[in-house]
Amino acid sequence: MRVHDAERTRQYRARGWWGDTRLHDLLERNARAAPAREALVDPPNLAQVTGDAPQRLNWAEVAGLVERLAATLLALGLRKDDVVVVQMANTHELPCVYLACARLGVVASPVVAQGREHELGHAIERTGAVALVVRARIGAHDHAAMAAALAARHRGVRRVLACGGGPLPAGGVDLRAEMAAPPLLAQARAQALAEHDARAAVDADDAVTILWTSGSEGRAKGVARTHNDWLLYGPQIGAAYGVGDGVRLLNGRPLATHGAVVGSLTPWLFHAGTLVNHHPFSLPVFLEQLKRERIDFTALAPAILVSLLAQPELLEGVDFTRLRHVGSGSAPLTEAVVRGFRERFGVEVINFFGSTEGASLVSAPQDMPDPARRALYFPRFGVPGFDWQHPAHRLVETRLVDPASGEEIAAPGRVGEMLYRGPMVMSGYHGEPELSARALDAQGWYRSGDLFEISGERAQYYRFAGRAKDIIVRGGFNISAEEVENLVASHPAVADVAVVGYPDERLGERVCACVVLRPDAVLDLPSLAAWLRDERHVAATKRPERLMLLPALPRNPNNKVLKARL
Repeated sequence: MRVHDAERTRQYRARGWWGDTRLHDLLERNARAAPAREALVDPPNLAQVTGDAPQRLNWAEVAGLVERLAATLLALGLRKDDVVVVQMANTHELPCVYLACARLGVVASPVVAQGREHELGHAIERTGAVALVVRARIGAHDHAAMAAALAARHRGVRRVLACGGGPLPAGGVDLRAEMAAPPLLAQARAQALAEHDARAAVDADDAVTILWTSGSEGRAKGVARTHNDWLLYGPQIGAAYGVGDGVRLLNGRPLATHGAVVGSLTPWLFHAGTLVNHHPFSLPVFLEQLKRERIDFTALAPAILVSLLAQPELLEGVDFTRLRHVGSGSAPLTEAVVRGFRERFGVEVINFFGSTEGASLVSAPQDMPDPARRALYFPRFGVPGFDWQHPAHRLVETRLVDPASGEEIAAPGRVGEMLYRGPMVMSGYHGEPELSARALDAQGWYRSGDLFEISGERAQYYRFAGRAKDIIVRGGFNISAEEVENLVASHPAVADVAVVGYPDERLGERVCACVVLRPDAVLDLPSLAAWLRDERHVAATKRPERLMLLPALPRNPNNKVLKARL
């Protein structure tokens, strides 16, 4: 599946940004160069999450597993340019599914483990997926049964492939059992895979994934990425953290999200590292992994960093001679956090700002040694007249424009919308030409909907000033307020609704539904949450955690809801 047009591909290849290396080429390189090095580590609490015993695989074992998995998927009928929707926990199997699909030219479209029929059904419809690959059980939820029910409603879905979890629903295929083929069948499948490799001609410009982002349009939008897109990130993350070959990293974010793929999978693959998985997020388990697994870098939300500074005893036993950098993002940092981790632990907190569409800024120590500035500002990457040490500045152009007029803003004192252009920026939303045209102008600039202001004594910085798009950031997840409004509005008791975020010390924001009831109707938060779960099959992260009943929503003379007042 091609993602980028021929001219864009030609330009970026000519500049050396894109090439011919594919993700599975790096896998083969790592297996040859460091076969015995530990590559993938499962969460220690995996038995409670999925019922499996946790495993630890070296690079040779990962390469062998991916080989068998690719051969099995091929034998089950998956072919180049097919799309599969994937829903799995953060275990060693998920990166292997991605790599096996990449080798076949099959496009993986992952959905977070919290997703339910609402989210998976949307992904199936928008991508035309021919198969679902799921973990049979995650926590108490039967994902295999949910996938089978969805497949029955979507005629294009030919296969439901499940890993583990006991008896499967009718039509479900036990992927692990299929992979444990008798020797003669395994040999025949390996031969078929070799013939496929020679015939299918998967190259670095083919799509690997379709990831999902939420915005103000009220539904998730798919962003397709190629081998070349993902391979840009590995060296950038390594440069930000000052790490290289054999790095050990701990990932606590869902490996179905852009941030986790960029911040964990790409440096793991690029540097032949060790990826220590974590799922679901539990601070005690996460801290124990930090102490036991000799971690070189990780990422945590600002609220978690604040709580750790307030309870430094929780970090006793962490090897800070190795863990010298921690990434953060999804919410503003404070000087106290950046300075506190440096002075107390010798740890530099890296300030990241990005999006699935390709917005990309990083405030790292080599460019922002002062903690106060690193917490508040980002370098003006890609702006003529400024040079920065982090390599990302050569891969992205940025500029500010007035949101109403489109006039460029080049001096401090005015807030504008940030626009991005470069090889990390998407070419458009998958199957959404109208939304793509609104997000990207004719010159390829991505309108991010994020508001910034130019700052600094030489106008060398950007300062984040807020979001123009109507989203709520809960624990690092972007939630479309409009999507939740549409869901709540379909409740029979609701006459009018607006959804807003409210502050939360741990998650940054939580979801509040401000509701006007129909005459004589009654509604409380537990019944609304249960209805969204049982009738609309909505992920728990999107269900309101506060309900505010009002006689009317505040509106301006143009009838627009005044969300700031709410």
